Amino acid sequence: MSLDLTETVQGVVDGLTSEYSEDLIEIYKSCDHTYIRVEAENIIEVLNFVKTKHHFIFLCDIIGTDRYTSDERFEVIYNIMNLRTQDRIFIKVRVEEEDPVVQSATSLWKAASWLEREVYDMFGIRFEGHPDLRRIFMPEDFDYFPLRKEFPLLGIPGSIELPNTTPDTE
Repeated sequence: MSLDLTETVQGVVDGLTSEYSEDLIEIYKSCDHTYIRVEAENIIEVLNFVKTKHHFIFLCDIIGTDRYTSDERFEVIYNIMNLRTQDRIFIKVRVEEEDPVVQSATSLWKAASWLEREVYDMFGIRFEGHPDLRRIFMPEDFDYFPLRKEFPLLGIPGSIELPNTTPDTE
């Protein structure tokens, strides 16, 4: 079986460079993985291209990060894998603090639903077009996003009722 060069990481980089050169912001390697940062407006087109043309069909994870900067504060990282070659790439987008919105990838991967809900719940990044975007860990009426950098380490007193840690004795 010969290796299809379009299914390699270099094939993805070459394909994106030719098809989406205006959307590419940076490409770099770190810890033996390739990271590709693209414009947030076209993330679905880029993900679809990588999935259909380069066979990176397995969405391993969607990760949210708080860069805690004044410009493009939040980052959404898509961890995608080619199961034939075992290659992995990370495609990243950045969004502003004021209105953090990214298009939902649920049209490409059903599994994106739970992953996007987790990022929304922890960081407040909304996924436009998500079929059921609601909190997954925190109560619906919780007004905060626990993985944002300004969230206090010990939580916000009184923001959520905590269970009694003293066991009942009879």
